[in-house]
Amino acid sequence: MSTRTYYRGHDAVVTDERFVWLTASTKTFTVPDLHNVGRSVSKAGTSRYATPAAGATLILAAATWTFFDHPAGYLLGALGVAVPGMAVAVSSRVRPRRWELHATYQGHEVIIYSSPDERVFNQVSRALRRSMEAARSPTRRYGLAAA
Repeated sequence: MSTRTYYRGHDAVVTDERFVWLTASTKTFTVPDLHNVGRSVSKAGTSRYATPAAGATLILAAATWTFFDHPAGYLLGALGVAVPGMAVAVSSRVRPRRWELHATYQGHEVIIYSSPDERVFNQVSRALRRSMEAARSPTRRYGLAAA
């Protein structure tokens, strides 16, 4: 019986028997041992503290705006709002989101694949789904010959 390949790319190979993630250290998973496969998007696009800091600074600047008597106070208030806002914008561009495939493999929760390219990620996850469906579908071989 030959091995059927569902996807072959520069970062992953999906066959009817194996899922191979081609990273610096290649990770190989047997398809029948994969359970509870799910998809998610990592939140690496924004800094954990930049958005709340921008919001808190904006509230603080709005609350103390009436106390600014000097143009330097206006400048400091504007900078206090602009700097965290720019940090949010820059961090979302520098570190793009990553799409991830999670699964239970041999009793452990693992990330079996991750990609910053949504199109490639969808191709790989579709191929894995097809491979899992083929591996788990009952075979309809009754051992009977056609008459």
